[in-house]
Amino acid sequence: MSRKQITGIGPAPQTGADDGGCPILHVDMDAFFASVELLERPELRGRPVIVGSPAGRGVVLSATYEARAYGVHSAMPMSRARRMCPQATIIPPSHGKYSEVSKGVMEVFHAITPMVEPIASDEAFLDVGGARRRLGSPAVIAAMIRAQVLERYGITCSVGVASSKFVAKLASKQCKPDGLLVVPEGEVVDFLHPLPVSALWGVGERTEQSLTRLGIRTVGDLAKVPVNTLRRELGQAVGGHLAALAWGRDERPVTAHVPDKSIGNEETFAADIDDPEVIKRELLRLSERVASRMRKAGHVGRTVSVKLRRADFSTINRSKTLREPTDVAQEIYATACELFAAAGLERVRLRLVGVRMENLRPADSSSRQLGLGERETGWREAEQAMDRAIRRFGPDAVLPASLVRDRLDEMEA
Repeated sequence: MSRKQITGIGPAPQTGADDGGCPILHVDMDAFFASVELLERPELRGRPVIVGSPAGRGVVLSATYEARAYGVHSAMPMSRARRMCPQATIIPPSHGKYSEVSKGVMEVFHAITPMVEPIASDEAFLDVGGARRRLGSPAVIAAMIRAQVLERYGITCSVGVASSKFVAKLASKQCKPDGLLVVPEGEVVDFLHPLPVSALWGVGERTEQSLTRLGIRTVGDLAKVPVNTLRRELGQAVGGHLAALAWGRDERPVTAHVPDKSIGNEETFAADIDDPEVIKRELLRLSERVASRMRKAGHVGRTVSVKLRRADFSTINRSKTLREPTDVAQEIYATACELFAAAGLERVRLRLVGVRMENLRPADSSSRQLGLGERETGWREAEQAMDRAIRRFGPDAVLPASLVRDRLDEMEA
């Protein structure tokens, strides 16, 4: 089966591929953050552009396909990306713009079907089985989505159409950028088996190395290996999982709503930091962000986790489960500082810190029980008042006193 036989690109499908058993769509924006930035910088179209910190040591958030031709990709350290593509234009991220466009794109999806499962701000699975009578075949619906996203937001997306989530996601990747690929239900094996084994979900670098030692380089090679052999070499769960995927078996449905499992933020320092006070101020800043996001989402959480990455890139994660769930930044911060102190890294140079809340539950399902003689601190009410001020006057309207100096320094710089 050639790719030409199963590809249709444009506002109307140009393929005779049978999409009758293919209700699952995977829609993926093309170079999303970079594409949004180019809407305001059309003169940069056709040139290598990287979204990330121009001077900092964070990672690449997005890159145009012209930059990707030099080997640049998302999550790559910015220092390496600048070496690989020194002529690239680097644009600092503007997360508010991306969130606004993402929300609009998701609204396009929800107008098609309620069965939408977002898996990131720039991609989602859709089950369009229930929309066929109203809107047409899955390929027609996929073309409609691409046309609407382009017309309304000026950016392109790629869509995979298949019988399962796994194959649909592979299909959208295969037809990037700006493509539509249908993999007929009866041709899944022909589509999968020539692909490198690294295309399978669950095959990371170490698993790929293990498979290569066994002479397994393609999905077809893996499909020929007895499942018991894979389980013996890779473990029961991983071996069985990969054996099923190699034959296109993926029974997971599109889930319209997936509750948040955790909420977190992290920050990479511009230079390695070994000053405990600076690190604690960053933990406070991150705790404020996490708590604000939790209150906005209507969540409280019981488990506080911190992520501490040394200058040599080794990472330590520590967590503590609280007696009562919380969405209060001061409580999260106090626990984060406790975990930082317990990690014994107060004079170790760090390049990144992160704060995350886990074990989430709806805020309205949880009530705080004060201990005997314990007084209500009032922090929750104070932070809710901060939320209202920030919504009205902007993100810098209210800051903890210890962060005001940092913010003034940033503004002067």
